[in-house]
Amino acid sequence: MAVLIDFPAPVGHLSSAGDVRMPFSDTVKYCILGISVTLLLVALVILAWQIFRCCTQSPSTHMWQDTVSSDLLYTEEKSRRARNHSGAPSTRVEEVSTEVGRLDRCLSQTLCPPTGSNQTDRHVEEQDKVDGSLRFSIYYDQLQSQLVVTVLQVEGLHDRSQKHSLQPFVKLSLMWAGSEGVELGGSTDEEGEGSAPVLWAVLQEWRTRVVKGSCNPLFGDQFSCVLHKHRDFDRISLRMEVRDFDKFSRHTVLGEVRVPLGKLNISYPLELQEDLQIPQKDLGGEVLLSLKVLPTAQRLEVGLLKVRTVLTEISSDAALYARISVQCNHCKSRHQKTSAVARRLVTVFNEVLLFSLPDFPLQQCKIVVCVYEMQTTRMSNKHLIGQLTVGKEKSSEDEHWSLMMRSVRQPIAKWHGLLI
Repeated sequence: MAVLIDFPAPVGHLSSAGDVRMPFSDTVKYCILGISVTLLLVALVILAWQIFRCCTQSPSTHMWQDTVSSDLLYTEEKSRRARNHSGAPSTRVEEVSTEVGRLDRCLSQTLCPPTGSNQTDRHVEEQDKVDGSLRFSIYYDQLQSQLVVTVLQVEGLHDRSQKHSLQPFVKLSLMWAGSEGVELGGSTDEEGEGSAPVLWAVLQEWRTRVVKGSCNPLFGDQFSCVLHKHRDFDRISLRMEVRDFDKFSRHTVLGEVRVPLGKLNISYPLELQEDLQIPQKDLGGEVLLSLKVLPTAQRLEVGLLKVRTVLTEISSDAALYARISVQCNHCKSRHQKTSAVARRLVTVFNEVLLFSLPDFPLQQCKIVVCVYEMQTTRMSNKHLIGQLTVGKEKSSEDEHWSLMMRSVRQPIAKWHGLLI
């Protein structure tokens, strides 16, 4: 008979066993429990927030996403069906192009969902905003009948281009409001035009030097001219345009300042600082233009009939000529020039120029007419009187162009303004 006798374990072994079973103290265990409860509460809060968003989300978003997904699935299924079934080559190309267009439209909607016109409005506001001011001085010497203009400084220009730094300069134009334009406008009732607005003529033009890489350029350039025949300051205005010089393209107009001399007391030197405004065009003349389209021959007849301008002085050797160019469907034809005609208040040309047109339909067509003044007795540079643009764009059509397209093979004449 075996007798079991329990011997007490050593004290060292009991302490080691207790250490294995409970390696942490009560404080540590309570801390771990608190952290676990905190994480559980955070998870419950996140879950409740997701449920709230799912319940309050508008059904239109789900419908829009389902529509995009269905379009994508339909496109994929149709492309798979087109690969399995062989057809005519032209039909296959048309189906593939249609599918590519639909897929591109769906992807663009997916990546850029409709969010309103806030970005477009912001872009338009940035374009219309003009920064900077122009500081200048003006003075009229009554003894010598001399007008003196000094361009001092342009301040606060904003460099919007990241490709190159600003190279600003100032172009000055001394404008004369011709009363002849109003009188001639009242005498054109028989042509159905009614009274015309005031026409402007350029008496003098100057240009400052170019200051490179500066948003606050200092100029200090002084210009002067003698005004013997034009002392009526109520009809004289000074236009100063701040431009960014470009060697390989047209200069960018950053802003302008207009100063009517009749509203200022310039009998003594007067220094002014004006904010730059949005550039605007002035009416330098009017052109009676005739258009006729020949669809069978694919030709366009542009007739220059009359040009009405302002005469600041009578000159026997002054002549006008026009340069006309046509651009249709991104195909620019060679420009053509009219003959030089002696300049009058109403210069009569009565010339017709013929241009070839590309294949119809005409998605975009633009007719540009530039009128220049030249001297016939001596060699001199040509002077731009003004230019006009008539034609059809992708979004809209000019009124004259619409009348021409409705009256095929019939010349349609209409007055247009020359802008400077």
